[in-house]
Amino acid sequence: CSDIISTVEFNHTGELLATGDKGGRVVIFQREPESKTEPFSQGEYNVYSTFQSHEPEFDYLKSLEIEEKINKIRWLPQQNAAHFLLSTNDKTIKLWKVSERDKRPEGYNLKDEEGRIKDISTVTSLQVPVLKPMDLMVEVSPRRVFANAHTYHVNSISVNSDYETYMSADDLRINLWHLDITDRSFNIVDIKPANMEDLTEVITAAEFHPHHCNLFVYSSSKGTLRLCDMREAALCDKHSKLFEEPEDPSARSFFSEIISSVSDVKFSHSGRYLLTRDYLTAKVWDLNMESKPLETYQVHDYLRSKLCSLYENDCIFDKFECAWNGSDSVIMTGAYNNFFRMFDRNTKRDVTLEASRESSKPRAVLKPRRVCAAGGKRRKDDISVDSLDFTKKILHTAWHPTENIIAIAATNNLYIFQDKLNSEMH
Repeated sequence: CSDIISTVEFNHTGELLATGDKGGRVVIFQREPESKTEPFSQGEYNVYSTFQSHEPEFDYLKSLEIEEKINKIRWLPQQNAAHFLLSTNDKTIKLWKVSERDKRPEGYNLKDEEGRIKDISTVTSLQVPVLKPMDLMVEVSPRRVFANAHTYHVNSISVNSDYETYMSADDLRINLWHLDITDRSFNIVDIKPANMEDLTEVITAAEFHPHHCNLFVYSSSKGTLRLCDMREAALCDKHSKLFEEPEDPSARSFFSEIISSVSDVKFSHSGRYLLTRDYLTAKVWDLNMESKPLETYQVHDYLRSKLCSLYENDCIFDKFECAWNGSDSVIMTGAYNNFFRMFDRNTKRDVTLEASRESSKPRAVLKPRRVCAAGGKRRKDDISVDSLDFTKKILHTAWHPTENIIAIAATNNLYIFQDKLNSEMH
């Protein structure tokens, strides 16, 4: 179970795709360049590098095991030939450098071919060392370790658009870091009450605005979003905007609070909208309208009648992520039974697709799936709610920044679908 994928992230060009897993490993995939002889070969992602990012640790003061599972990966925009990424487990964030070597120096004056130091008395002439081609090597090295800043579990990291700072969020606090400084961070949100018995909500996700380096948003277990402006105050406990949908009193139930908890929040590429996911719905919010979401999409409304059993088997606490396509016109999020959902914001059409070995032979076209509610009329190929497999859940998805290529993590399998995938929606 250590190879269960726990996060998926494209870099800013989409040429690289990183996954993190429960065993603390990061696997980076690289997109193959297009070949003239095989037009279909382009877009295939092959393993580029694999490395161990985090190891299990033990906190002796608290007698707590800190698991190695990678909670989030975030790429830094590329500034030179090397790539940099941040990865985090529950407590420690690390900055990794990924670089290539395809030449090696030869012809040293003071070292022999094996690298041993020569006896200087035997050196009678000087030569100029030369670079010789060698097989490509991908080297991954840790450049910074940002530790000891989180009492609670880290759930989010987000790189700022100034490319100098990033933030990390845990259940009760958000810290701002400089990428070059590891021994101190700046606390920008702290919702911890003086008495923990008064605790009513926790932070579930946080992200910086894609263009304005002073703005960030964080979501809570009460279903609210808070937009904060770092220009207003050093400690952003007082938000600039609060996005919250008033609850319908007639629909209130024992599960209302649990299913309204926001599991993910993402700014649109334009920076104008916010996409959130709670247990049953995905919502799009306009930054200029706090009173209610602009759009609400039912991800799997047929589960409303099943909340009791989903509470008993803990599935109701699953944290589904969500993603925008490159033009902010389509949103994607996961569901159960290895299904994932896509919603076209313009045509209002939606589709359910399945990530499974059977459905994803190379070049196969994905067939839309339908789930029918218990007692409803079944059509051919419909799946009944009662036969859904709740152990097969798609929590982590990512969309290529500019193209119709998506990455879907289904337990310990990574599926990459592209272009023709969604012909009925694009």
